[in-house]
Amino acid sequence: MNGADLLRVIAVFAVLYSHISFYLIDDIGGGWWVIDLVNTVLIENAGLNLHLSFVGVSMFMLLTGLLITRSAMRHSRRDFMLARLARLIPALWFAVALAVILVKLGLNGMFSGQPGITNGEAVLSFFLGGFFLRPEVAVLGVTWTLVVQIVFYLYCVAMRGPLRTRPIVVPLVGAALCAVVIAYNLYLPQPYTIPFLTKVAGVLPTLFLGQIIYLGWAKLVDWRWVVLGVIAQIEVIRLSIDVHTFWMGDTYLWTLLVITGTVLILARYDGPVTRWPVVHWIGTRSYAIYLIHTLVLYRIYATVEPHLGPSAAVLAFLAGTAVLAEIMYRWIELPAARHISSTYARLRARSAA
Repeated sequence: MNGADLLRVIAVFAVLYSHISFYLIDDIGGGWWVIDLVNTVLIENAGLNLHLSFVGVSMFMLLTGLLITRSAMRHSRRDFMLARLARLIPALWFAVALAVILVKLGLNGMFSGQPGITNGEAVLSFFLGGFFLRPEVAVLGVTWTLVVQIVFYLYCVAMRGPLRTRPIVVPLVGAALCAVVIAYNLYLPQPYTIPFLTKVAGVLPTLFLGQIIYLGWAKLVDWRWVVLGVIAQIEVIRLSIDVHTFWMGDTYLWTLLVITGTVLILARYDGPVTRWPVVHWIGTRSYAIYLIHTLVLYRIYATVEPHLGPSAAVLAFLAGTAVLAEIMYRWIELPAARHISSTYARLRARSAA
């Protein structure tokens, strides 16, 4: 998948743009010429979601399903989960700790509207548990997508047998389970529902679409089963739209179709742009950028914009995000993953001996 980093670059910029646009338009009532251009070209003419909402998230989810499925099939359950969590958890805990400190110091606000965060809620946030509270407690709002990814990892682990023998069963059963979860939260009364699970169930089909793409490309399933699997995921997404899981309405389904087409075109593209150093840099730092950018966006923009204008403020935000992402990647994400993996390898060798 030589185009994976290029797709990550597109997804990163879509996520950054989405949060900048939400902040400037909805929060402070401002504007920026780039937003006017994007609204004209990609939203009014191309029909994508307002603020390009979910464009980057959906692309990341498709990539996860596309790239992780092979790993889940080839590795043992323990090795697979260790590799995934070793890469995710250290950077996540660093970002959550930074978010908690900024809230405690009064420099940042909560992403879920509370005036502050208790110590118990802070501890729960390190394990993504705040999203399951009512009302939700989000000290770092973007981490809700990690819940979706971890659920997908656990599901692939649980279904490893069928994934290796009858792989199309996995996304089909996954679609059915997502529909059951949505129906459960829709028809059962409070307090027996878990509202956040509806969002998880509404986004999981995007990962299953990526999984189906991999199964089709690897010729592990017949094209008829590929079509059936895609239809099953689309129907779950339509159900999610009907119960108002996504505020974008029908534009979400069209946006997802455009994103899927983009992934199909670029995932295996191997052109000069895929070898640009900046593409590799952003692609490898995409997780750190995703985690850290909302922690600095609002403070940097509010500081720079009154003096230098919105364009300079956005550039300052991008520069600050790049510096922090490099620090997270080089000093936390990569060395922590290597340490955990090497320690695990030594323990396995000792056990085998």
